[in-house]
Amino acid sequence: MSWGLTHRAGAIASLFLALSLALAVSGCADSPRYTNSDGRPSEKPLADLLRWQWTRDRSAADRPVALPVRQEPRATAPARPGELSATWVGHATVLLRIGGLNVLTDPMFSPRASPFSWVGPERRTPLPFALAALPHIDVVLISHNHYDHLDEASVLGLQRQAGGAPLFIVPRGLDAWFRDRGIANVRSQAWWETRPVREAAPGVQVTGVPAVHWSARGLFDRNASHWGGWVLQAGGQSVYFAGDTGYGDGRDFRQIGQRFPALDLALIPVGAYEPRWFMRAQHVDPAEAVQLFRDLGARRALGIHWGSFVMADEPLDAPIAALDAARRSQGVAESDFRLLAHGETWEIAPPAGAASAPAVQPGMSGSTN
Repeated sequence: MSWGLTHRAGAIASLFLALSLALAVSGCADSPRYTNSDGRPSEKPLADLLRWQWTRDRSAADRPVALPVRQEPRATAPARPGELSATWVGHATVLLRIGGLNVLTDPMFSPRASPFSWVGPERRTPLPFALAALPHIDVVLISHNHYDHLDEASVLGLQRQAGGAPLFIVPRGLDAWFRDRGIANVRSQAWWETRPVREAAPGVQVTGVPAVHWSARGLFDRNASHWGGWVLQAGGQSVYFAGDTGYGDGRDFRQIGQRFPALDLALIPVGAYEPRWFMRAQHVDPAEAVQLFRDLGARRALGIHWGSFVMADEPLDAPIAALDAARRSQGVAESDFRLLAHGETWEIAPPAGAASAPAVQPGMSGSTN
């Protein structure tokens, strides 16, 4: 088959996938239940979705890219007392060690980010290790219900892990999806709601925070569950996980930085950003990611949501050069906003002279819109 026919076949397959999910993103379902902080969801109209899928040029995105994969023994080791570290598994999946707990963000270990086994974004960079190689996971943070962030096979695998299921912490409205699958150890939290990870041991706290995005998993659940990021605090250490987000006007991120000053580490998406006319409302590009980092006032940032799946039109490795240019233009050191190889671990040293934990901001109950 010629490249032209192959490209057209891929476009048709992508169009079929888009049409299969069209009702979820086109406004054909019930009125939105959840919104962004400005009162609006970020999904694009059906016409824009179909225009992008039919006219997109995948030649750059489909260019073969070989990204490094590391298999370090430390990557699958459990948390040590007082440790703050991050192992990038790939995409938005990060193994965090904080407060003596092993915390996993948006676990995605499947070969495709899709409701179908035969079409949809396919994993391009091999996993550095299998789900079964992980240490016992204490907590799983889910940002929203899109297939590249909420993977059913991975969630069910964690539910069956040796030593007992983790606690799944999810945005409002998403806990029903877990309970429908027999997962009882799930808790939903609203934006700005702070709770201890373990009620009997309040040393680690988690707060839901806003993101600029949307949700839909099936044909009729558009924005029926919320989306968001998370802030973990433990023993003077703090981590922000953005999940998946656009930038909007930046107010959400400035507010997060004000409520949680001196975050030790921020996990910020840097991929799936082209074309900007389509992606801007829901995905930051590297320049916006660096601005987001500056808005937060965080000490360090790790770029996520790139290098594993072709979710947009930029090449798989495009964020490497784009983030470097963004750091240089905004005066951010490479050591402060890093990219890791798949499977690589970054241990975050405490700031010089650190003595005590920052005050935990009181949580505020959120509400549906």
